[in-house]
Amino acid sequence: MNKLLTLSIIGLSFLACNKSTSSKTKEEKPNIIFILTDDQRWDALGYAGNDLAHTPEMDKLAKSGVFFKNTIATTPICAASRASIFSGLQERTHNYSFSSKAMKDEYMEYAFPRVLKKSGYYTGLYGKFGVKYKKLDSLYNIHENYDLRYDLKDRTSYYYKTLGNDTVHLTRYTGEKALQFLEKAPTDKPFCLQLSFSAPHASDNTLEQYFWQEENNHVLENVTVPDANISSDEDYNKLPQLVKDGFNRLRWYWRYDTLEKYQHSVKGYYRMLAGIDNEIAKIRSKLEEKGIADNTIIVLMGDNGFFLGERQISGKWLMYDNSLKVPLIIYDPRNKEHKDVEAMALNIDVPSTILDYANIQAPSTWHGKSLKPLVDKESVSLDRDTILIEHLWDFKNIAPSEGVRTKDWKYFRYVDNKSIEELYNLKDDPRETNNLVNNEQYQDILNNLRTKCEDLIEKYKDPYALTINNNKFNGNTFRWHVPEGSQKQTAYQILVASSKENINNNIGDVWNSTKIQSTLKEAKKPSNLKLEQSKTYYWKMRIYDELNRTGSYTSFQEI
Repeated sequence: MNKLLTLSIIGLSFLACNKSTSSKTKEEKPNIIFILTDDQRWDALGYAGNDLAHTPEMDKLAKSGVFFKNTIATTPICAASRASIFSGLQERTHNYSFSSKAMKDEYMEYAFPRVLKKSGYYTGLYGKFGVKYKKLDSLYNIHENYDLRYDLKDRTSYYYKTLGNDTVHLTRYTGEKALQFLEKAPTDKPFCLQLSFSAPHASDNTLEQYFWQEENNHVLENVTVPDANISSDEDYNKLPQLVKDGFNRLRWYWRYDTLEKYQHSVKGYYRMLAGIDNEIAKIRSKLEEKGIADNTIIVLMGDNGFFLGERQISGKWLMYDNSLKVPLIIYDPRNKEHKDVEAMALNIDVPSTILDYANIQAPSTWHGKSLKPLVDKESVSLDRDTILIEHLWDFKNIAPSEGVRTKDWKYFRYVDNKSIEELYNLKDDPRETNNLVNNEQYQDILNNLRTKCEDLIEKYKDPYALTINNNKFNGNTFRWHVPEGSQKQTAYQILVASSKENINNNIGDVWNSTKIQSTLKEAKKPSNLKLEQSKTYYWKMRIYDELNRTGSYTSFQEI
């Protein structure tokens, strides 16, 4: 699909959105509060049966609202997940992550806060926006974008904001800003308030890692936290070497490699969640005080999951459910029916759901679906069989991966070595301990999921990605052509392999140039790269655009 056609479709969908909105009944539109936590895994609340979690207010929302038991962050890392939540798109499409210079404008043109604002909602944000984007005024009537301070090496990383004369924890600060918003929000229009807590994210550059408010010292005070599940040496040794060599293992040493660190870190994680829970209680009391509780929908979700020592690792990023699954609660006070929903919900469903509650048609270009029908109706299907899961950040310390998940199965592989594959029967093996990829009994399932993975990768490819053509090797120089346009190449990477199998698996066993910053459309063969004339070699490449977004590899060529 060319860019003009893509923009035309988006524009037409938005016109249809406005037309559809005006034709709907003029019932009172609800207020919406969207609470996004950072690194809260799906079971990190009491309602999920977790005795370590002290989350009475979250539990009340779940008990009186709808709890989605199988919610997936399609990309388990905060930057890309938040980009997906704003844009309604898979990471494969928006191609934004930490190393991107900015979120591409085309993908934020119909960000859900902007659509709400244009449709008459009073919009606000407090906390971690999490995406590099300079036009926040176009999304929000009022906003304050901040996060924990990674440049500070002690508790001040979380304690640097002030209320009056007091320096307070970021969680308290965000809660107070929410109360002020509710106090001052105009009464002649509905509002959508987005609260993005930094907690319970660890303060990575500190010795202690976790900093919580003193009022939450009581949480797990006289409790010995049990060992993490599947955390034996055997479980660790099953991990691919490229994961063992990366940040998942490094951060385990920061947080869990001694009994003392483990107890401190896990308790700190849950104490920081308890701090958010305290603020939710205050917010709900303010809603009652203002007389708007009965018309205010609350959506609570985590941006990605988290490893609390399972497999002897920490962090997120990987395709295991510890990393992918997040809590999602939708509380609509107008709907008195509580239920738990088994169907897979996705982070990219949230924007469509919020617009549905606001009686606004979502842009047709979005990839998610509204979950409101699952809240309102007794039995409804999302017609969702297989979802794409991916973490594509091009960063040497975290292995990128991609795959698919169904209700009962999961398949994934590592982008930089696609021969490393994993296959799990989630129904029989929910902890994902028995990799079936080499089991002859499941080869048909494996091949089917491989095909679905390729199909979804093609379906969700970035229509704005820089293309490469006429890539050739003349015996001494690799050359390629990039069509003229608004975007420019800023870097490239070349792989040379000794076999079709290796090149198809993105293994440059003969030469991997790694990322080279250059606008040139050619690269000299390194002098130490000896290619035997009697052998056939294979090469492919990819380029990076002006926003440092990673392109897809070309098809391979023979040398």
